[in-house]
Amino acid sequence: MLPGNIPAWSVTSQTALEQLLTDPRVSKDPRRHWPRFIAGEITPQWPLYAWVSVTNMFTAYGSDHRRLRRLVTPAFTARRTAQLRPQVERIVTGVLDDLPRAAVDGVVDLRQHFAYLIPVQVITQLMGVPEGSMAVGFRTCVDNIFNTGLSPQEAADNYHTTYGLLNDLVEHRRRQPGDDLTSYLVSAGDSNESLTEAEVVDTLLLIIAAGHETTVNLLDNAVFALLTSPDQHNLVRTGQVAWNDVIEESLRVDAPVAHLPLRYAVEDITIAGTTISQGDAILASYAAAGQDPGRHGPTAGVFDATRENKDHLAFGHGVHYCLGAPLARMEAATALPALFERFPSLALAQPPGSIEPVPSFISQGHRSLPVTLARNSEAAPRTTGHRTRRHHRDDPDEEGNTSCA
Repeated sequence: MLPGNIPAWSVTSQTALEQLLTDPRVSKDPRRHWPRFIAGEITPQWPLYAWVSVTNMFTAYGSDHRRLRRLVTPAFTARRTAQLRPQVERIVTGVLDDLPRAAVDGVVDLRQHFAYLIPVQVITQLMGVPEGSMAVGFRTCVDNIFNTGLSPQEAADNYHTTYGLLNDLVEHRRRQPGDDLTSYLVSAGDSNESLTEAEVVDTLLLIIAAGHETTVNLLDNAVFALLTSPDQHNLVRTGQVAWNDVIEESLRVDAPVAHLPLRYAVEDITIAGTTISQGDAILASYAAAGQDPGRHGPTAGVFDATRENKDHLAFGHGVHYCLGAPLARMEAATALPALFERFPSLALAQPPGSIEPVPSFISQGHRSLPVTLARNSEAAPRTTGHRTRRHHRDDPDEEGNTSCA
């Protein structure tokens, strides 16, 4: 069950999930294909309301999705991503310069002061968010969007605050356009093949949420994997394993988005021997799919950067594949080697088992990632042994099947 006792099918088999993600009988549009939404049972008080109520590529179906993706794709070309690399490098350098000053009694929260800071600066600069109170407000709202533990009133308040900030940003860039994503979308909205005002705002919400939290968790999980797997860390340090291998294996074994709401059956669908009835909600369980032993064998839950098959669905699949995937990979490929080169004695500051997951079944990362930067710090006990499978706290059926959650 989802929050509020809303039923949904959790698809945890990688093969089954790949099939459903490319099946035209699976929709992302609740206004057309989810009876509970159509009946008014899903309101802004529901913690996941922002995930299903937006009007953008995330919820578009068929021709609507093709139109929106065609309009947004030029903002995420390979050339645009390459142009951002010097900016990302400057951001990473600045964050690493500041990292020692963030230490308290020799311990730094690497999630807050590294994994969080880099993507939020990249995405807000990409979107043209002016520095100051608006940028701070965006960061708070995005954090709360991924917090599925909010009360109904907190969820509703965050929903309205987020949209207020997004509308302010659109108006700001309409008055003062620049070389940024918001200005581009506003311009597209004013063109003949236009985005509606709601589509502009909701597309920004999709980009800032997806571009921030997923990259935070990618950095967080990759660092955690290396610091809890000394043998893997040594392979990277000695050049026997490439950083791209680390990134892809981290995406596979610990997908930054554990479960993504929602899709809906346009008609009855039978898959893996199970029938999903017309109108039923479907949860894409990327974390479980990445650890599917049917695809990755008995060691599917173990981080192993030397693994030959690192195939994963962390960025989606098919027509809904994440447009920002190259940017996220570029950020990780820039930030991770820079971190370990700057601080070669980096170590966890407490036992791995005591590091708690974020309070969300959508986002997969840690509440904090306490580390020591210097080898001789008293607060720097080194961890030993191989990293074992870390279950998400709301992990669905471990057998890699389709089940009703």
